[in-house]
Amino acid sequence: MSLPFIDLQAQRKRIEAEINQAVLGVIESGRFVLGPEVAELEKQLAAFCGASHAVSCANGTDALALPLMAWGLKPGDAVFCPSFTFVATAQVVPWLGATPVFVDIDAATYNMDPASLRAEIETVVAAGKLTPKAVIAVDLFGQPANYPKIKAICDEFGLKLIADTAQGFGCTLNGKHPSDWADIATTSFFPAKPLGCYGDGGAIVTNDAKLAELVESLRVYGKVTPTDAATRNFHHDPKYLSLRVGMNSRLDTIQAAVLLEKLKIFADEIDLRQGVAERYAKGLRGRVKGVPGVIEGGRSVWAQYVIEHDNRDGLQAHLTANGIPSMVYYPVPIHQQDFALPYAPAKGHLKVTEAASQHVLALPMHPYLGEADQDRIINTVLGFNG
Repeated sequence: MSLPFIDLQAQRKRIEAEINQAVLGVIESGRFVLGPEVAELEKQLAAFCGASHAVSCANGTDALALPLMAWGLKPGDAVFCPSFTFVATAQVVPWLGATPVFVDIDAATYNMDPASLRAEIETVVAAGKLTPKAVIAVDLFGQPANYPKIKAICDEFGLKLIADTAQGFGCTLNGKHPSDWADIATTSFFPAKPLGCYGDGGAIVTNDAKLAELVESLRVYGKVTPTDAATRNFHHDPKYLSLRVGMNSRLDTIQAAVLLEKLKIFADEIDLRQGVAERYAKGLRGRVKGVPGVIEGGRSVWAQYVIEHDNRDGLQAHLTANGIPSMVYYPVPIHQQDFALPYAPAKGHLKVTEAASQHVLALPMHPYLGEADQDRIINTVLGFNG
């Protein structure tokens, strides 16, 4: 019998009545766009992270683009990001005409290597062709990047810092959320994420009031902000005025209602995911090429559980034949994909990234993975002789 890779239905059954009631409430209210549930969700997201502000948007990609737009990113600017992640992290940079500069990863955590970041910044500065502007660090597979070191480097070179927590919303480092270090943290509510809705959605979290206000304007066509209204006289309703170039990136009210219910059980689900991860590590450590390492002081939300194997493709075929799904994240690093070739470093420059892409394999991971099913997965992995 085949197992689900991520069992969203198990979660739905846990809170089915609450979800149904919340969705029906929105339908009955008729306030489908930026209804009161959206504002309440933003309030609760900020509180969850201990931050001052949260602004929702249509998806996790827009969440990355909005702060770059707010900072006036332009051609000739450089943004430093990992290549071992989903393409959205890098694709938002050429959207605005700027240049992504790819940084290698730490072999244990798969997150941005601070030493590689420093080296890439210094190379760009020495070349003098681009102006370093920002860093996008990714909380890959659910765990925090090394924010103390990355933030120190950003401060040294005067760079803005985005924490891309699309896979890691809820992760902490020494009890702090990524938004405690980053100028802005972004997330995705894609259904498969640890905190996911029933469609697309995203948000930013920040302690910068002016930045939050500007992002809120940019998500609705550059609308008039309270600061704009206080400093200028508008003779007509400013609702239809655009003071800056923005986009249409509003979170649907129904998705906010779903997320409010899921947020109530999110902390418990993180604990459940931790239990699954610990059981995987106990059964597989020392018996495969590698199991995930977590940064000291870090708490992962375990969006994925990724192991390494010398014969990754053979193991995946073996798992499939035994009814166990798996996923390869990421078989082709961003810098080797067609759209990124104009920005790519020489082959072999990102050695850890390129090696990881050949060995990693994600096993089923979700809060409701039972011990019997997990034992079946572990035993099937260990039974592979390839």
